[in-house]
Amino acid sequence: MEKRLERLESLVALQDRTIEKLSDQIFEQQKRIDGLERLAERMAGKLRALGEQVDSSGPLDVPPPHYNG
Repeated sequence: MEKRLERLESLVALQDRTIEKLSDQIFEQQKRIDGLERLAERMAGKLRALGEQVDSSGPLDVPPPHYNG
């Protein structure tokens, strides 16, 4: 009976360590996800600003001067 109890205690300790490691990993991944979301938002803002600059600079479909079409 005592061996079974020691084995169960050992298993519980192992599971506790595993859960703690998984929790730490999830925390680190969430930090990376948050950083990537901020980066994506900044990039999207820059793309919007570039799009606005292109829209305000005139049409892009103007043929080059040497085009005789």
